[in-house]
Amino acid sequence: MGGEVSKNRKSEGPAAQRRFSHGFLSNVGVSIVHRLGHSAVFSRPVGADSRQPIRLLLPPEDGAEASGADRTPPAFISVFLPEFPHRRCPDHFQILGFIAKGSFGPILKVKDISKEKIYAVKVLPKSELLKHGVLEQSKEEVIIQDCWQTQRHLFIMCDYCSTGDLHTCWLLRGHFGEEEVRLIAAELGSALGFLHDLGIMHRDIKMENILLNDQGHLRLSDFGLSRRLKRGGRAFTICGTIQYMAPEILSGGPYNHAADWWSLGIMLYSLATGKFPLMAEIDHCRMLAKVRDFSYVLPETFSSALILLLTELLCKNPMNRLRNLECFKMQTFFRGTSFDPYILQKTPVEFILELRTHPDWAAKSTRGFSLDYFDNFDCDQILHSPVSPSEVMG
Repeated sequence: MGGEVSKNRKSEGPAAQRRFSHGFLSNVGVSIVHRLGHSAVFSRPVGADSRQPIRLLLPPEDGAEASGADRTPPAFISVFLPEFPHRRCPDHFQILGFIAKGSFGPILKVKDISKEKIYAVKVLPKSELLKHGVLEQSKEEVIIQDCWQTQRHLFIMCDYCSTGDLHTCWLLRGHFGEEEVRLIAAELGSALGFLHDLGIMHRDIKMENILLNDQGHLRLSDFGLSRRLKRGGRAFTICGTIQYMAPEILSGGPYNHAADWWSLGIMLYSLATGKFPLMAEIDHCRMLAKVRDFSYVLPETFSSALILLLTELLCKNPMNRLRNLECFKMQTFFRGTSFDPYILQKTPVEFILELRTHPDWAAKSTRGFSLDYFDNFDCDQILHSPVSPSEVMG
């Protein structure tokens, strides 16, 4: 989960798989399967176990027909079937602490005691999902290695990215220099270009969805709002995180992959200046009015190359916007920069790794989340909770 707004969409059955690989997608064992007969399986990043493929589950086309469930357990359980099997939490898992605060619940660091391996588990309270009307969105979330439901929660498990997310780094740093922004932009642009070559729109590009591995390199995550468009196709669903939404999404479409490049422009602007160009509004209509009226004037302290890049990404007309990886790579801002994922990931990202040791990291990453959550956690009797604040982050 991660989007603030989404219309209901429905799903069909599984499909055949094809194999691909890319180093800047979240190194989670996820499966993105398009339920109208398309799918993709992404291999793990360099250095990971090549015997375990990464599979990413895509949501269906807007308005696709749903498949029915074969059984009728209690309503509070059946409404989340068949995507989330009903079972007890694994008794060989131990909660080591919090990773971050998600849109509806915590993302926990969990150890599989039997395998001696660390995972991240996203915990989604059913009551919150139903209250916010995102039942279908929860079903279209990334299906990662394992997912299940208990009486009050949904659980989605993925591989653990040890360095947290880009948003926490931004909160601690305030803003990044152009050399740092260049590296972040090259890595994320590569991931976007790869997805778009497959026809996949992410639709929720934001700092919170950029995870960081143990070398400080980014991993694009959270494909809960993703959609695969056929060549020339258009989407109309208003979805995403409102501060990052392109004007064509805010207006209800039609839109296509160009919307992801707008979101990237908003992110790079915020990373370089330390603030969003516009504060979020309470609904998409008000946000659209602000976006249409705003001039997106860039600081004179920016280099002409960065100003040009951001100006082309933040073009309100998607037909004139910088909207593909080839044009992105040709920007003056990236002169001398390699976009080869192997070369980009060869050296640790020191400015990210240094922030990971910041004394305020734990407080910033939880963003107000409290250990009190465990008071209403229906796996307490199985999963072992952290016993002190010092165990919360790791």
